[in-house]
Amino acid sequence: MHNIKLVIFDVDGVLSDGNIQLDEHGNESKSFYVQDGAGITYLQRGGIKTAIISGRKSKAVEYRARELCIEDVYLGVQRKLDAYETILKKHKLQDHETCYIGDDLIDLPILRRVGLSVAVPNARQEVKESVSYLTEAHGGFGAIREVAEKILKSQGKWETIVAKYY
Repeated sequence: MHNIKLVIFDVDGVLSDGNIQLDEHGNESKSFYVQDGAGITYLQRGGIKTAIISGRKSKAVEYRARELCIEDVYLGVQRKLDAYETILKKHKLQDHETCYIGDDLIDLPILRRVGLSVAVPNARQEVKESVSYLTEAHGGFGAIREVAEKILKSQGKWETIVAKYY
């Protein structure tokens, strides 16, 4: 965790709880946990880049990503490894400097490459068996915040984040 420079999140089941609400016009809404958003902000304050790779397109995710100042957002991606490699190349990073948080089979190719692979308790069994860390918090309910704190603490940056509030 001490060498992580980039954290990438899946959306449904990780950044959100995985529920998708559709109204009678097909408009989608999702809920996002505020402490996960704070965790993303803390990572950024600690100099760690953040990104999203999702298999689904979503206006709600686009809006949330803008709100959280996440500049690398790849939605509607069926081969997530391509987006992952694009992000690494853009930021001149290597696998061992990257953390990925996922929950489903589509995430496995990235999870098997990154330096810190993370799954949430609501992940598919094959995913949970393939990662180096399983969060206590569920996706959409603090898993991202949990990972953010662990990374920042391992890098000695957490106290600086906390001190900002005193």
